[in-house]
Amino acid sequence: MTAYLCPPAVIHGEHGVETGQIVAEVRDRHPHAAWVPRIDGIAASTGIEKRGWMLPLETAVAPGNGNGLGTIGVGPAQEALARDGFTPQDVDRAIAALEAIPAPQTIQERTAPAWEAVQAYGERAARGALQAAGLDAADVDCLITSHSTTPALPGLDIALSNRLALRGDVMLLPATQWACIAGTRSLALAADLVAADPDRVVLVVIAEALSTTYQPADDTLESLIVRLLFADTAVAVVVTGRQRRESMLRLDAAWNHTVPDTQDLHRLDTRADGTHFVMDRRGPRAVQETVTAMWEWLRLRYQDDPSSWHPDVLLAHPGGTRVLEYMEQTMPDGWPSGLLDYSRDSYTGGNRGGAAVFDIMRRAHDAGQKSGARTVLYAAAPGLTATALEGEWL
Repeated sequence: MTAYLCPPAVIHGEHGVETGQIVAEVRDRHPHAAWVPRIDGIAASTGIEKRGWMLPLETAVAPGNGNGLGTIGVGPAQEALARDGFTPQDVDRAIAALEAIPAPQTIQERTAPAWEAVQAYGERAARGALQAAGLDAADVDCLITSHSTTPALPGLDIALSNRLALRGDVMLLPATQWACIAGTRSLALAADLVAADPDRVVLVVIAEALSTTYQPADDTLESLIVRLLFADTAVAVVVTGRQRRESMLRLDAAWNHTVPDTQDLHRLDTRADGTHFVMDRRGPRAVQETVTAMWEWLRLRYQDDPSSWHPDVLLAHPGGTRVLEYMEQTMPDGWPSGLLDYSRDSYTGGNRGGAAVFDIMRRAHDAGQKSGARTVLYAAAPGLTATALEGEWL
């Protein structure tokens, strides 16, 4: 396996949402929640002061176009109240009160504008990646896409094929459910594709509107954490089978691992009011299992040189800083400190889901890396499943 990456394009959500705004909105909406006295400490523990969203906070918390009557309608409601003995005057007052109650947004109201933004951001990232690679849309032979937070059919692959005016024979490979692992797993797939045909040009685009999981009505501690963590980002990168002048990183090997019977720990639930990200407190420990397995993969891969081999750069998205700390604690003895600095830096702007690894990679690229710097990319996602890649900076 040999694949070459050009510099990734990263488009952050343009609407800055400060942690203080989220805390104020949640505290005002749920003043009696059990965790309210701790909300400032919980918010501070994330290390995130501001994150970028594709749409403003006001869009996420706005009421829907409906009211307390829902789909029942005025007529049936009046008839039901009259049958229960309400006077005409009481019926009128009850109907007026129900009509004045704002309803939450429906899934259509919540998802439709986010889906439009995901397409637009994805296009911008794609064009940026092609420009960074010195290529045009006509040069693309395969398009791999991922967008887990805005379900749509046709998906981002078809949308970008039209927006970019790709050739009619381009291979389209949508991977809607990769979520946080989209960065590493798309690169592993792209590497296999260019290994089969070194002249093939693969464009990878990941666009996530994770802010769609912000659900104002939820009052659980887990929902509060979801509100505080997520950011919106679109990223893209060009992968080739032959080194180009613009190539920055060579990939040499890939590894995959899935922990059985963990599919319920982290998941997306689609409900009437939109998408909810559900977290289980056992999740981070299960993610740690994938980290331990990755260390073993690297140990076996370099068992003939155990005393001197180590990565110079580790670009990791395990889902949160808690697992980053575990990674630092369990690294093999003798590995240098600071390997996860770029990963930590990315998290200060929020959890970017499937776009995270490309964002971390871009930070490493912008900081400048020495030719030959040994690099490991790792990500874990709901499932729980993980993919890692190993290579060298060019």
